[in-house]
Amino acid sequence: MSSKRESMADTAAWNTYALQNPGRRRANASGATTWFNWTQYADHGPGAEILDLPPASVVLELGCGKGGNLAHVATLGHRAIGLDVSPPQLAAAAERWGELPGLELYQAEAVAYLEETDEKLDAVFSVFGAAWFTAPDRLLPAVRARLRPGGVFAFSHRPAIEGCYGCQASYINRTEDEDPLVVKRWDYEPDRWVELLQLHGFTDATAKVLPAPPGRRKIGTLLTCARLT
Repeated sequence: MSSKRESMADTAAWNTYALQNPGRRRANASGATTWFNWTQYADHGPGAEILDLPPASVVLELGCGKGGNLAHVATLGHRAIGLDVSPPQLAAAAERWGELPGLELYQAEAVAYLEETDEKLDAVFSVFGAAWFTAPDRLLPAVRARLRPGGVFAFSHRPAIEGCYGCQASYINRTEDEDPLVVKRWDYEPDRWVELLQLHGFTDATAKVLPAPPGRRKIGTLLTCARLT
């Protein structure tokens, strides 16, 4: 029963988040209408090349939100499957990107989908998404079971706060008169993420903090990538 209650609470939290956050802008600094962005900063960091996709790959995004990164994957000629627990997020993604060939959207929890599907995947990715908000001992085996040999699993999120590792509380604010909604997230230092991935059978695992762009911003982005051989 607790997992069902947590799932319902998470859906309510991400519905609230969806209503607070606008979708991706119509074009980036170079004028492109789709692009891949691993970091929380516009026009910053690497792109889809991190996934090292063969032609016509099958790619799954865990926590696709309003679909900006997933749409870019679809425009590259791949089958792009997106999961999210929030109907408003998926509705926004479908409204903007739903006509793109190869793009598929499903309301589903990440581990449940991975355990129920028979898809073989060339890559799985998450950008500040479900890979941050799902217990690694549940998620990593489920991802590994669905990846093809040579497949890539990559994800990004904010680095851990020093001394605060493992399961943490993440708050989504509402009005001043309401308590924030709480979801769980899992924070680790880069070396620990590499250890966890290797423990669950991934190889060529790397994790590093990408520095924020120059200026007053200080918080970087943790980018983790591993391959299944």
